[in-house]
Amino acid sequence: MRWAVAGMAGMIGLAALSGCGGLEAAIDRQPQKDPVSTGKPGEARKKLDKLAVKGRAPKTGFDRDEFGPAWADVDRNGCDTRNDILKRDLTDETFKSGTHDCIVLTGVLKDPYGGKTIKFRRGNDTSMAVQIDHLIPLSDAWQKGAQRWSADKRKQFANDPLNLLAVDGPLNNQKSDSDAATWMPPRRSYWCEYVTRQIDVKAKYDLWVTEAEKKALERGLETC
Repeated sequence: MRWAVAGMAGMIGLAALSGCGGLEAAIDRQPQKDPVSTGKPGEARKKLDKLAVKGRAPKTGFDRDEFGPAWADVDRNGCDTRNDILKRDLTDETFKSGTHDCIVLTGVLKDPYGGKTIKFRRGNDTSMAVQIDHLIPLSDAWQKGAQRWSADKRKQFANDPLNLLAVDGPLNNQKSDSDAATWMPPRRSYWCEYVTRQIDVKAKYDLWVTEAEKKALERGLETC
């Protein structure tokens, strides 16, 4: 019985921490091994109210290279950021031998954006089935404050686990560099966590929002 009580307590604790629909929603969401967001809509609303509201700056000068090399090992744990996120968000992973569990070969993702279960297999023709999304796209950040940052800060932003999520590749391509005003996940039950995470990132890095984006984030919080 001790294991049953502990398991139930864990589920209840997860639901309480999520703040986004109770126990049922907590079970439905992809479990994370290393939680990176508060998931508390009340705190998110306070953070959103403090964000500056401005128009989108020109995209002039934006280049992916402005945010450093893709998937740098910024935490110096020996693994690149993409594999760090795959390890965090996938289950049943297998790893390439001799890499100290750094290179993920296979795993299973319950996609938070669409809800599909995707079997990941590393390879030239298969890896892109699971992509790592920047919740706040780099070009969006560039137009809302990041162009004024140092190169080091942009590199940290591009590799910050708070702003990264393993997701369905085609849906990530569909989202592209959209903000919440122009794209939201088709899986409505994920809207609460999606906008909460976005607000957390914007608050952490002092990025501003447009008026339309703020309204979209507020609508997302209403689903919590």
